[in-house]
Amino acid sequence: MFGIVRPCSHRLTEGLKAEWMAHLCGLCLALRADHGQLARVVTNYDGLIVSVLTEAQAERSAHGRRTAGPCPLRAMKTAPVARGEGARLAAAVSLVLASAKVRDHVADGDGLLRRKPVALAAGRVARSWNRAGARTGASLGFDTAVLVDAVERQTGIEALAGPGTSLLTVTEPTETATAAAFAHTAVLAGKPHNAEPLAEAGRLFGRLAHLLDAVEDRESDAASGAWNPLTATGTTLTEARGLADDAVHGIRLALRDVDFVDGRLAHVLLAHELSRSVSRSFATTACGHTGGAEHDAAHHPHGQPSRQDDDPFRRRYTPEPPRPDGRGFFAGCAAFAGLCCTCTMCCADEYEGPWSRKRREGCCTNCDCDCGCCEVCQCCECCECLSCASC
Repeated sequence: MFGIVRPCSHRLTEGLKAEWMAHLCGLCLALRADHGQLARVVTNYDGLIVSVLTEAQAERSAHGRRTAGPCPLRAMKTAPVARGEGARLAAAVSLVLASAKVRDHVADGDGLLRRKPVALAAGRVARSWNRAGARTGASLGFDTAVLVDAVERQTGIEALAGPGTSLLTVTEPTETATAAAFAHTAVLAGKPHNAEPLAEAGRLFGRLAHLLDAVEDRESDAASGAWNPLTATGTTLTEARGLADDAVHGIRLALRDVDFVDGRLAHVLLAHELSRSVSRSFATTACGHTGGAEHDAAHHPHGQPSRQDDDPFRRRYTPEPPRPDGRGFFAGCAAFAGLCCTCTMCCADEYEGPWSRKRREGCCTNCDCDCGCCEVCQCCECCECLSCASC
């Protein structure tokens, strides 16, 4: 799994946790149903937000859920999962963007993709995913060409970017793609008046996703010589943090203008969890479920813990030396399958990323709240401490 919105199960009520899992499983099963087993490897945490937004704007119907069979990620239990146009749109968007990423890896000759037979096979898979995503998008009235155009423009923009280039110039293609996907959920839900605020929320979400990815990869990119937007444009971590905080605030404001039928889960994910994602990426928040670690590790001038700091929590966030090579596409798929079938992605404290081989934390350990002080938030009925005062 990948994505910036990774809510800790300790922070969600049982009802919201079940809803979140229903959308995650719904995205995975929509990929399998429409595009085959291999397509399930593009399941991601951020993609399910498209499904969440679609359902949040519409009246819940009996056809919106179905009971899925046993799955290793659910401890071999059955569960109700989301189905319908929202899940299919999320699947289409995930496929097209994953296709573009695979093509980019092929062009760069990463890992096993340096070998011509492997590169040819990966290229065929990418083209198949792109066509499949386009077909599903077209059946839902969504033109995936806007996503493909954004990815193609990204390469040219990065080639021209240098010191002094605005970081927002680099993030623009991602913003455009996510704005289009978010806005189309209003069309699917039959509430076109929601398209404008959702496009704004999507634009800022895309900006935030790009920023946080750049922050998290900054150290490893510098070591490997890979291109990084912060390094290329000369943007400091302080400036990046300011842009990230502004994006979170802007998303909260945009959500206020959306006409939701039941927007609780969307509110938790986009109004609160994004703020925690920012703190996690800049290493300024601790987890309340890790045996008494302090709640806030902030106040470093750039949000980065000192290597000399004796605090055990802060040592945990000291960047580890990057691994020399990632895995190729097919080797990564095999590793991904193993991580899924053993529930490592959910339950392990740490695991090795299937493709990048970077250190990752299990989604159930990425918790940064202090359960001792949580109270029920009156505006969204979720477990919150201070966030609602600012949204």
